[in-house]
Amino acid sequence: MSGLAGKVALVTGATRGIGKGVACALADQGATVYVTGRTLSAGGHVLPGSLEETVAEVNARGGRGVAVALDLLDDARIGAVFDQLARDEGRLDLLVNNAMAIPDSMTERTGFWEKPLQDEWQIWDTGLRAAYVAAWHAARIMVPQGSGLIAALSGYVGVTYTYDVVFGTTKTATDRMMRDMGRELQGTGVSAVSLWQGFTYTERATENLKSVPGMASQLNSAVGSSPEFPGRVIAALAMDPAVGDRSGGTFINAELAMEYGVTDKDGRTIPSLRESRGAPLWGAGDTTWTEPASKVS
Repeated sequence: MSGLAGKVALVTGATRGIGKGVACALADQGATVYVTGRTLSAGGHVLPGSLEETVAEVNARGGRGVAVALDLLDDARIGAVFDQLARDEGRLDLLVNNAMAIPDSMTERTGFWEKPLQDEWQIWDTGLRAAYVAAWHAARIMVPQGSGLIAALSGYVGVTYTYDVVFGTTKTATDRMMRDMGRELQGTGVSAVSLWQGFTYTERATENLKSVPGMASQLNSAVGSSPEFPGRVIAALAMDPAVGDRSGGTFINAELAMEYGVTDKDGRTIPSLRESRGAPLWGAGDTTWTEPASKVS
């Protein structure tokens, strides 16, 4: 398959987990994928995975991988990555804002006042602030070319408490950010969407199942997906000529998968958890531009 041949994507946090899964799913469609992260080589992190390993798999699966070391707390470095991409590729068709810091304290069953502030703000700064900075740079490439898709990974946590105050706040804000970006991108040919991913068997999540109280009893293979499942959905979105009709909306990956006929890599259909976990607040029809009321002197 080569539905994304000639297209250029950038995926943040692609050393492992969902980011790597997205990069590999895009590679299956022939895309050039810039993968970013902080672990360059194997053995550089306590969890398996590195940029070099992701690029090797992207190349093996029919895409072209480009590894770019990136600390999302460094705004200047984020800008430099997009400058490199624009210079070397001359275009950008897809940005996937996936990365978010997950400090150990995030899953601890303690009150927010008992957690280190520096840990909590890393969640916000990587999961929302850096995503905004990346989208800002992406739009400056996409809008002049008249096309592109900016996708952000969010989840049911946007409306249902899970683990941590700042975690939920970050994901709720992500949904709203993509809704408002969709509004301002109207008429440019560029789309913005927020995607709710349910439980995913990433390297980190698998470890948490062993150590975080309650997780093993709450989660099971029937509702969990592989890290490649959201990538398969994103690839389908990127290949959809009518993706602009979804701009500004928040969507459940499992429901989009049913629409597009996408399954997980083992052929399973992943269920929507709308009834038990909650429904998105923003639909694609919520982006009509209205002029602000005149100021009263």
